[in-house]
Amino acid sequence: MSMQQAAQGCLEANDWICGEYLRTRSQELTDATVEHVWITVASVLIGLAVAFPLALLARAKPAFAGPVLGLTTLLYTIPSLAMFSLLLPVFGLSAALVVTGLVLYSLTILVRNIMAGLEAVPAEAREAARGMGYGPGRLLWEVELPLALPALMAGLRIATVSTIALTTVGALVGKGGLGNLIDDGVQTVFKAQVLTASVLCVLLAAVADLLLLGVQRLLTPWTRIPTAQPGAGHPGPKPPGSAPTGTAGPGPAHPVTARQGTAKEAV
Repeated sequence: MSMQQAAQGCLEANDWICGEYLRTRSQELTDATVEHVWITVASVLIGLAVAFPLALLARAKPAFAGPVLGLTTLLYTIPSLAMFSLLLPVFGLSAALVVTGLVLYSLTILVRNIMAGLEAVPAEAREAARGMGYGPGRLLWEVELPLALPALMAGLRIATVSTIALTTVGALVGKGGLGNLIDDGVQTVFKAQVLTASVLCVLLAAVADLLLLGVQRLLTPWTRIPTAQPGAGHPGPKPPGSAPTGTAGPGPAHPVTARQGTAKEAV
């Protein structure tokens, strides 16, 4: 039996692993993957744009913290089928229906992590920045957000992986990316299609998590500064703005130094 006949035989035998399926359905798999990616990216970005001001509001007005956290948690507990049914009269059978549902699901993760990151900023860092004349806006963008990045990025990673998984539920309205192939494969008992689409979902989640982890490491270089060991001959690299070895002073000369040193201690 030739290799081509053997490959065609895996389709006829409905095997779980079938190279011929990958060859003949490559365009279908590509289209589904692209749809899955753009729905995920759009949902996470919109969710972040909505979660950020909500987290700032909850932090600035403690009276709103309970309602904001309660509402986002309540939204997350709604089953996906019920969520899409509630949104159906507004958006119809469209990708906007799926994206809106995924945005609502992402809020509980993003809002909580943004708030946790901002609350973890040491008071000393804030006071140092205010002493240098930083206003509320500059304090937020140049001191608080950089220090809150590890917690924020952790929430973003969880929300992204969760959204990749939940996007498959969009197959209920025909806008589920790889979920469409999984649903069709289950209904027709097409084993190769179910397995291939499922594996691609897992790979997407793993790749997205690794990419975001890389972005986090690039944005928070001070978290990778090694701590000097007792008796070591060289103290190791220091964050930018640190005082030279052998000098003394009352404190850092710039709030950037304060936040980098604090982040190092937190790690």
